[in-house]
Amino acid sequence: MKRILVFAAVLTFWGILLAGETMQFTDWSAPVNLGPIVNSVYYDGEPTISKSGLSLYFVSNRPGVDAQGGDDLYVSQRDSLEDPWEAPVNLGPTVNGPFDEGCAGLSPDGHWLVFSSSRPGGCGTSGTDLWISHRQNKRDDFGWEPPTNLGCVVNSAHDENGPFLIEDERTGQLLLYFSSDRLLGGTWFDIYVSSFSEETGVFGLPEPVVELNTEKRDFLPFLRKDSLEIFFVRGQTGFGPDLWVATRDSTLDPWSEPVNLTLLNSNAYDYHPALSWDGTTLYFSSRRLGTNEYGINSDLFMSTRARLNPLK
Repeated sequence: MKRILVFAAVLTFWGILLAGETMQFTDWSAPVNLGPIVNSVYYDGEPTISKSGLSLYFVSNRPGVDAQGGDDLYVSQRDSLEDPWEAPVNLGPTVNGPFDEGCAGLSPDGHWLVFSSSRPGGCGTSGTDLWISHRQNKRDDFGWEPPTNLGCVVNSAHDENGPFLIEDERTGQLLLYFSSDRLLGGTWFDIYVSSFSEETGVFGLPEPVVELNTEKRDFLPFLRKDSLEIFFVRGQTGFGPDLWVATRDSTLDPWSEPVNLTLLNSNAYDYHPALSWDGTTLYFSSRRLGTNEYGINSDLFMSTRARLNPLK
């Protein structure tokens, strides 16, 4: 009994220690192309991954009997984390249309899908807005209901894209991160965050994430589940952008100086990061030459890292 009590005390000690410890990881592995089952000879990009890790959403303009026109949202599924991805399937006409859809983000509870679209009914005469769709069953990738526009508080007369939904673990506040070129329209994207109001049932006025925004294009944010690490894209207009990362010690702190993910980037267009829920796999799009085997426009890639403090 004494040994059991001592062992329990040790576990409690380590649990308290790790509870206040920031997640730590190894370096990222060399990127790997997801291959010809997922990628095609057409445009394949802008991935997002479900919390379960069993559904990979992305954008493609591949032709087919289920293609709706322009860029459509697709999903590839797998039965377990060890299984390969199956052939992608178009989300269908409820979500997709004859216009361009892209840059999807799933809510933490899996019931909401936010994505960008150039369909009519938006807040400007051209460009893309953020739209949201609901599903009753979070395991049904084809149960999405007709989407609605997020409104002209979040959206502007210019372009909005790269939506990412996350819940602040400290406050329980649902936050929407996204990118927009509302300041200069077409030349300068910045990263914004908007808070959901339970009282009004809508997202409030977006605030720029000032420590991440520069005179370059800063866009397509994706956060780790604890909101202490953010991946995004940075690049000047006319040049291939790169993947960048910043961290912070708590959600009350500002983001650190961003760091270029040189191990993952190429001399081409590397963009739209999407992190797995456990933080160990990063999916992204790339137009790199040589390894872009399955499409001249863009392919989906992945890189992995290991958790150094896995008990947390």
